[in-house]
Amino acid sequence: MSEVIGENEMDVWMKRVPEWEVESESIIRVVEYDDFMDAIDFVNGVAEIAEEAQHYPEINVQGSLVTLRLTSEDQGGVTSLDFELAGRIDHLLD
Repeated sequence: MSEVIGENEMDVWMKRVPEWEVESESIIRVVEYDDFMDAIDFVNGVAEIAEEAQHYPEINVQGSLVTLRLTSEDQGGVTSLDFELAGRIDHLLD
């Protein structure tokens, strides 16, 4: 199991995923699309990646705006698993 990343290390990890932000005990990213169907296509891609990783984000879709929140609830905060998934999601967006 991955351990929670401490405040001292968080800046180093965040440099790997600069589009994400730390919020409480999570990392979040907001992605905006031109329309709802593009947003849903993105969410379906995220779902495939999450299923492969067996690590699931909180996903909120509001029209063409998608908000992703990653945390390792069983560990009580952000772990390397969250950053690995964030990186894979970023590659999906490239």
